[in-house]
Amino acid sequence: MSSNTPLAEILRPKTLDEVLGQEHLTGKNGTIRKMLENDTLNSLIFWGPPGTGKTTLAEIISEKSGRKFFKLSAVSSGVKDVREVIEDAKKQNLFSGKSPILFIDEIHRFNKSQQDSLLHAVEKGWIVLIGATTENPSFEVVSALLSRSQVYVLKSLSYEKLEELAEIAFKKYNEKEDTDFKLKDKEAFIQYSGGDARKLINSVENVLNNFKNSKKQEISNEDVLEVLQETMALYDKNGEQHYDIISAFIKSMRGSDPNGAVYWLARMLVGGEDIKFIARRMLILASEDIGLANPNALVIANNCFQAVNVIGNPEARIILSETAVYLAVSPKSNSTYLAINEAMALVKKTGNLPVPLHLRNAPTKLMKDLNYGKDYQYAHSHEGNFVDLEFLPEEISGTQFYEPGNNSTENKIAEQLRKKWKGKY
Repeated sequence: MSSNTPLAEILRPKTLDEVLGQEHLTGKNGTIRKMLENDTLNSLIFWGPPGTGKTTLAEIISEKSGRKFFKLSAVSSGVKDVREVIEDAKKQNLFSGKSPILFIDEIHRFNKSQQDSLLHAVEKGWIVLIGATTENPSFEVVSALLSRSQVYVLKSLSYEKLEELAEIAFKKYNEKEDTDFKLKDKEAFIQYSGGDARKLINSVENVLNNFKNSKKQEISNEDVLEVLQETMALYDKNGEQHYDIISAFIKSMRGSDPNGAVYWLARMLVGGEDIKFIARRMLILASEDIGLANPNALVIANNCFQAVNVIGNPEARIILSETAVYLAVSPKSNSTYLAINEAMALVKKTGNLPVPLHLRNAPTKLMKDLNYGKDYQYAHSHEGNFVDLEFLPEEISGTQFYEPGNNSTENKIAEQLRKKWKGKY
């Protein structure tokens, strides 16, 4: 019998076993499953693309843990709404003995004061906070709230999982509407979904509703495109292309091709990509791939990041384009990137080597008596503001992490190092 309930709602998982594609959280040894089994629920933040099950998981956690469920959307709620829900939650806590769950969708849209309004309730245990975000929590969630929450990453559904979901959606639709549609092709549905389960189910329902009163039974890619009236999205900022195109953008700049950089930048901008995300990636590239070959690149990239936050679209495209071209035509060096990687690898291998006595601070008489700081020589008291002194632990003395790149700026650096350090560089 036909129902007015949307197909996506009918297919919404009710148990962890029904959740697709998040086995690292919901599987036999998944962290969410273990948390529920052990009844050790703490505040959580679910980070992942749309349609990966963030809201669904929050509702399942509430149901299985026997906790009252409050839900707010950061798009339409303010501090007043948060406080009202917290007051209700405190009353529920008194009756049930279990802290209710407050689920906040798109928590990254809350400003600092709105997020701060949650802190006291989380600290007091009046609520268990579950936030959902499509943006990196490191940038979008205040540090105090982030430190009190466990972040779990939800993944876009794999092609195989989307195929499985398309079959399930067809079967459930046929049961719901007493039809007999067959899924001939899956590719168009899957590409259109961009890894978003909800979008895939909605597109199945939309297409099948269109043919419900016709004699058609087999649904092909052409049928899907005919109903949706569009080809595959130029750019899906939440799907696989998000990662492919940002990769092409970065590699174009790394490869010194300004044309490629501007083209892939345009693809992202036309597709609605977050301008702050683009600017952040250029900040990383400026240091990782250009580095000391052109130290100004990091300054330019940082100014770009600050500027796009102030300017916004559509004018931000001009600043992003200028920066992308500048980074693309800059000389390249990854010497400092390699240096820190090698140093961190050695630290992990050798552990906490003692700081040489001559480099230690000596704020007390006891420390001075123990020769802390003895034989340290102040560089500015020597000719050329340099003194030949060992700055590494004795066990790794002479180790070289930084190898100057072959470019005009670092060639000068290499020459200066050779003059100062003789055979060391």
